[in-house]
Amino acid sequence: MAASPPVNVVLRSLQVLRALNRQPVSSVDVLHKQTGLPKSTIVRLLQTLEADGLVRRAPQYGAYYLTSEVTALSSGYHSEPRIVEASSAIAEAVTQELKWPASVAVRDGDAMVVRYSTIPHSPLSFFHSTINMRLSLVTQALGRAYLAFCDPTEQDAIIEMLARKGEQVPLATTEAQLRAMLAEVRERGYALRDPRVRPESSTIALPIFEGPRAVATLGLTWFRSALTVDQAVERFLPPLQQASAGISRALETLASPG
Repeated sequence: MAASPPVNVVLRSLQVLRALNRQPVSSVDVLHKQTGLPKSTIVRLLQTLEADGLVRRAPQYGAYYLTSEVTALSSGYHSEPRIVEASSAIAEAVTQELKWPASVAVRDGDAMVVRYSTIPHSPLSFFHSTINMRLSLVTQALGRAYLAFCDPTEQDAIIEMLARKGEQVPLATTEAQLRAMLAEVRERGYALRDPRVRPESSTIALPIFEGPRAVATLGLTWFRSALTVDQAVERFLPPLQQASAGISRALETLASPG
């Protein structure tokens, strides 16, 4: 039987919900720019979502925000990855101590994908949410930390894949340069974001291991106007090393029967 065409009003409603999730409060103009939908359509969808309790009007004219009711939409999802289970409390403790937001990412093909973030617990967050954000394996700290510490065979396969794609390696123009950078990361034990990517901030990242295998990365992001890279490394590296080791131990515990 042929598949039925998608219901456009449902797709548009989901577009608006995803756009609302990107910042605490959104105006109709912002939602129009992010979704490309007509403003009249956006207003009608917002009114419908508001009637169902998922959206509420903000004090500012023409602005809206999500309510806590949206959390019920994910209550039926019970397959929380072990990496999130193992890392969430530890990452939150890091942010509680250092104030800056921490993230945990896993590899998904040619990029790292943020699976957990302490942004809601940090007073110094850069984004409303980074969950499911895809990050370069070559220029981003969370990607560099994984690529430097993953199994050599996996590393070779990833580098070959990135070389075929081409666009993933704009700041590491040759394989030799990329491998030299990764060797430096491995030697010092942590990765930093390429300073040419969002130079107003920086990230330090470490690998998370399950046994001998790197399975994820843990990173902390800060404003460079607040701390130099050297100051940040001196202050953040020891607690991040403890956190990474703690997450690795938690993964072992979760993998143990009983």
